[in-house]
Amino acid sequence: MADRKNCPQKVVIALGGNALQEPGSPATAEAQLEVVKKTSEYIAEICCRDYEIALVHGNGPQVGRIVLASEAAADVTPVMPFDVCGSMSQGYIGYHLQQGLKHALNMRNRNIPIVSIVTQVIVEKEDPAFNQPTKPIGPFYSEEEAKKIAEEKGYVVKEDAGRGWRRVVASPMPRKIVELDSIKRLWDSTIMITVGGGGIPVIEREDGILEGIAAVIDKDLAAEKLSEDVDADILMILTEVEKIAINFNKPNQENLDKMTLAQAAQYIEEGHFAPGSMLPKVQAAMKFVRANPTKKAIITSLYKAVDALDGNAGTVITFA
Repeated sequence: MADRKNCPQKVVIALGGNALQEPGSPATAEAQLEVVKKTSEYIAEICCRDYEIALVHGNGPQVGRIVLASEAAADVTPVMPFDVCGSMSQGYIGYHLQQGLKHALNMRNRNIPIVSIVTQVIVEKEDPAFNQPTKPIGPFYSEEEAKKIAEEKGYVVKEDAGRGWRRVVASPMPRKIVELDSIKRLWDSTIMITVGGGGIPVIEREDGILEGIAAVIDKDLAAEKLSEDVDADILMILTEVEKIAINFNKPNQENLDKMTLAQAAQYIEEGHFAPGSMLPKVQAAMKFVRANPTKKAIITSLYKAVDALDGNAGTVITFA
């Protein structure tokens, strides 16, 4: 595919939840596919700018629903382990992205293969995250509903950035992408949907066998890991807002066009970014530019992605 091999810049794009499901829309596969079709229009425009891209997506609501469905059917069929539910979410979200993006590219006369890779990511069993779950999954509940579910099922629940209460699970750091060699081999010819939901968390036993573990790796940190491993030029994290803000939702809110590592560290220290929301996105961006001082990360909305690559939107995070 000559039009891929000659592309000047590699971009890893981490898709936020609004790229898969609109607030207030039904939590059905059909509704998700319709949202993904709209999302794919924006991604296709990036492809038409001759960037090499790979897509990483979240799966918090989806894996939560798969777990709930499996538990609800426990009298009929065995409950699926959490890691298996994660792999199922990779499959059906990837399938929807393949359909939506292929159609959008065909409409632009861009014949580029698209594949989803069921991706495992090694984590450490001793990661302290397992002692302090923080990653929201599944639907939102009222405080009363959440605490009742926690009591009945033994879940850990927390308030999620002012949006309601959700179940939370461990979110260990990604250490190694198992299928990385295949990803590198496919890069020049194929758009890959990979490390979906942050990857399926696995631990490596002493005999070298991989074993799934109940957790959700943050998809932005997994996208950062992928960006380093494939030597990407840009890590682009797409979320619900056009720019990072300090004093968010306050009268003195300030939207940021640029942010250096030093400024980002200061804002984190001052508590400007919510855990489970903007904080992991900023941390992923910082990690990428710290490891690649000549490169940049961009945080913006899906709808401003093309403008952000042109330098006209979003927040750019740089080394200095």
